[in-house]
Amino acid sequence: MLLAGSLWSPRAAVGSAANVGQETSLAGRLYKTLKIGMVQVPGTLSEKFAAVKAAGFDGIEMDSPGMDVAATKEAIAASGLPVDGTVCSSHWAIRHTSPEAETRAKALEDLQHALRATKEVGGHTVLLVVGHGNDGAEEEIWSRAIENISLALPLAAELGVCIAIENVWNHFLYDHEGDSNQTADKFVRFVDEFNSPWVGMQFDIGNHWKYGSMGDWIRTLGKRIVKLDIKGFSRAESRFTRIAEGDIDYADVRKALGEIGFYGWVAAEVSGGDAAELTLIAQEMNQVFGLPG
Repeated sequence: MLLAGSLWSPRAAVGSAANVGQETSLAGRLYKTLKIGMVQVPGTLSEKFAAVKAAGFDGIEMDSPGMDVAATKEAIAASGLPVDGTVCSSHWAIRHTSPEAETRAKALEDLQHALRATKEVGGHTVLLVVGHGNDGAEEEIWSRAIENISLALPLAAELGVCIAIENVWNHFLYDHEGDSNQTADKFVRFVDEFNSPWVGMQFDIGNHWKYGSMGDWIRTLGKRIVKLDIKGFSRAESRFTRIAEGDIDYADVRKALGEIGFYGWVAAEVSGGDAAELTLIAQEMNQVFGLPG
């Protein structure tokens, strides 16, 4: 059984980058996971976990709030598949950047709930979308998000669960109408402002290929990347695709991951499907990252 805890310590997903070559193999350094919402397999949660493991995944991400902790523990024990983390399920609607104090308080409550539930099931990360640019001027929402999320840091440190910020199309920390020459500099400044090993990036490789070089973003973010998300994207057609389709420069992504010495989880975030489709998704992940199987 692969233990999620054996693959994690805060910011320790980064190892030595010495002697990394152009064609560095990522075998043994990346572990495949996926979102529970992708699993369209009938049956109990234990049967779903078993199907995910049989499809070639090493773990699974749950949603919280909303996760049945007891059933999840039972599924882990029955299948041998660990929960590596959760997604804070309310983060789009209930935002840390909201101008309403009551909404920000609820966002904090939900994040703290997710941290506790994640710890209960043995996970180590809570994926978080910090807010939306439509909530105000950048400097206003920046300070709101920092202030509100920082209130969860003592609990995150106590539990040993990292808040993993995902880069998404939320009109924040990048120019949504901009070109493909943008950098990850604002993400670096935002994460560093927390000054905590318990805040990092769950860097989504597909989400911002439209806006910049994903290899360069990985190099810039470096040790701040605690986990990866993956989906395909076509710049030529300006749309999301299957993982192995589109035109993402995966060769440079692999090279950059080697250069920063990344070691850890990569989560598929695509439509999902039945057992056969999950197997295909796992195979596509193997293909683009150069993994065996």
